[in-house]
Amino acid sequence: MSSLRAPALALLGLVAFLLLWEAVPYFGLVNPAFLPPPSALPKAFMREVASGAWLSAILGSLWHYFVGLFVGAGLGVAAGILVGMSGIAEEATAWVVRVLRPIPGLAWVPFAIIWFGVTPGAAVFIIAIGVFWIAFFAAQGAIRGVDRDLVEVADAFGFRSPWARLSKILLPAAMPGILVGFRTALGQAWMAVVAAEIFGVAGVGQRMMQASSLLATDIVVVYMLTMAALYGLLDTGFVAFQKWVLRWKA
Repeated sequence: MSSLRAPALALLGLVAFLLLWEAVPYFGLVNPAFLPPPSALPKAFMREVASGAWLSAILGSLWHYFVGLFVGAGLGVAAGILVGMSGIAEEATAWVVRVLRPIPGLAWVPFAIIWFGVTPGAAVFIIAIGVFWIAFFAAQGAIRGVDRDLVEVADAFGFRSPWARLSKILLPAAMPGILVGFRTALGQAWMAVVAAEIFGVAGVGQRMMQASSLLATDIVVVYMLTMAALYGLLDTGFVAFQKWVLRWKA
């Protein structure tokens, strides 16, 4: 029975939340045009699917998402490993990082439009910027956190070159931290998708802006829930992949 308690409570909490959400517009506490009830969402979802707009928006956003995620996270991990391995590189880039890190992704939108135009490339750029620093700091911290005794053992066994040290000692030891950073980047990339598409690039962000301009808030909520569901699937898959990669820790 104890094993069923957590799922039962989770289901009960979800049902209570949906009932409360349904009650707020039903009793006139909020105008349904501003907060559509859950009961209105299936019909709105079916309209979007039937028109083809839902599939088109999702496919466009998924392309932006995955390309931006892997470009930004890949560059971030590579830069983080390089800086983490070299004290000179860390000192040389310290103020560059301090200057660039606080700049939000939305601040890069004007440059994205100037450099790439209103194209998928601009959306990919914004998403990549959004995840770069997460991956960078995760990789840098993970590399810097590797036990120095392991490095000395590697030297004793002849792994003295930077590549040998990285591949045999540093990267395996730092992999848990790097993967945690990548998992965080999965969520950040979805948050960046809407910002990246909001200025006219075809995708979920653009469709949500079109719907909101028409006060079609049920459509907006449909895409919000779609993004949440997609993130849940991706995160679940990544957790399984993470466990497989780190199976040696079991």
